[in-house]
Amino acid sequence: MTDWFETDVESLKLDGKGIAQHGGKPLIIDGALPGERIRYEVVKSKPRNHIGRLIELLQPSPQRVTPGCPHFGFAQGACGGCSLQHLDAAAQLTLKQQALEDMLWHAAKIRPKSLLPPVDGPIWGYRHRARLSVRFVRCKGVQLIGFHERVRGFVADMQSCAVLPERVSSLLMPLRELVAGLSIRDRLPQLEVAVGAQAIVLVARVLDPPTDADREALLAFGRKHQVSMWLQPGNPQTIEPMLSADADCLTLELPGFGITLPFKPADFTQVNHQLNRQLVSRVVELLAPQPDEVVADFFCGLGNFTLPLATRARQVIGLEGSDTLVARAGQAAQQNSLAKKTAFFARDLFKWALDDWNQLLQIHGRIDHVLIDPPRAGALAVAESLAATSTKPQRIVYVSCNPETLARDTAILAQKGGWQLRAAGVVNMFPHTAHIESLAVFEPAGLEKP
Repeated sequence: MTDWFETDVESLKLDGKGIAQHGGKPLIIDGALPGERIRYEVVKSKPRNHIGRLIELLQPSPQRVTPGCPHFGFAQGACGGCSLQHLDAAAQLTLKQQALEDMLWHAAKIRPKSLLPPVDGPIWGYRHRARLSVRFVRCKGVQLIGFHERVRGFVADMQSCAVLPERVSSLLMPLRELVAGLSIRDRLPQLEVAVGAQAIVLVARVLDPPTDADREALLAFGRKHQVSMWLQPGNPQTIEPMLSADADCLTLELPGFGITLPFKPADFTQVNHQLNRQLVSRVVELLAPQPDEVVADFFCGLGNFTLPLATRARQVIGLEGSDTLVARAGQAAQQNSLAKKTAFFARDLFKWALDDWNQLLQIHGRIDHVLIDPPRAGALAVAESLAATSTKPQRIVYVSCNPETLARDTAILAQKGGWQLRAAGVVNMFPHTAHIESLAVFEPAGLEKP
């Protein structure tokens, strides 16, 4: 007979797993929240902890809420796209803010002088980009399209998705029918979704060329559901629209600055477009460039921050590792009448050095403010150069999608360069998930405000 135990849950991991104690070691239990009294069983014992299974909630937390998606859960078969739907949205923000502060303290032994208000927005229907796996389950005769299960690596049996826009969620079942009828059904492992201001793009990853009948079926689906169908036969550079008229259908709108950014399905854009608009406004507000000042935007991408900053500053220098993105950012600057106030350069920012920073100063005279918006690997080389320079800008704003690398780079800026972490806060880009996006503001030690 299985032994059942009772305990009080002490804390919560970001992946939605509660932490309690059992036999003198931490007990990890999916779905349990802090402050709850639970009944559980131990399903696995490891050298450092136990893994438990929640049997019964004896005393629920007041922060527990009913998940907004029927496919969310912690049992086998539940979708793994979200991990925190059972926790109140405000409590999710608190959890992420605490995790950010903890990482900054443990890695850099630094606490921000103040906390920024969270950049928050919609918590449902927000996900404008998604990569959906496609599998035909022969033993069940079912075509599946969706995220992977939480417990296993299988594709979840999703009939809807609460974090995708309603128009995209409503396509999941029709897409099953479409793919099931293709001759390349078993050679189509993935569908990429990209939502723009005026269009929805579906990119089918195809390992074999579609037949004429397949192509007609895909195009007919696009006509019926008013979506643009694209194919990807190889790496992301091979993505092409099935209809040439759809080549420039995707745009990202920043109405607060009067800016429209064209993008391709494989280009990086923020997943949550509404929150991105708020994030851009917050970054411009924090940097506060004046009409006679110069800003350097590291990892500028398509110009998501560069162009809005250019509406305020004298000049903004966009630096990016991809020649393709640099070209597109330059084109966007032309289209938005900001070409004279921007300059874009392709540079390997992971090999950036103090000499590169000094050269930037020689070319442009001075740099008053710096924006850093790196990928998950962070901005180690850029942070090293900004720590080493004696010609410091007035302020750095760092937009991070990985608090661990942000904490590492904060330690470099503070310990080697004397920068002060003026403020930090979370950006709720991915509600109901463990992903932490954040903002940090740095100022030279001699410029901090009282």
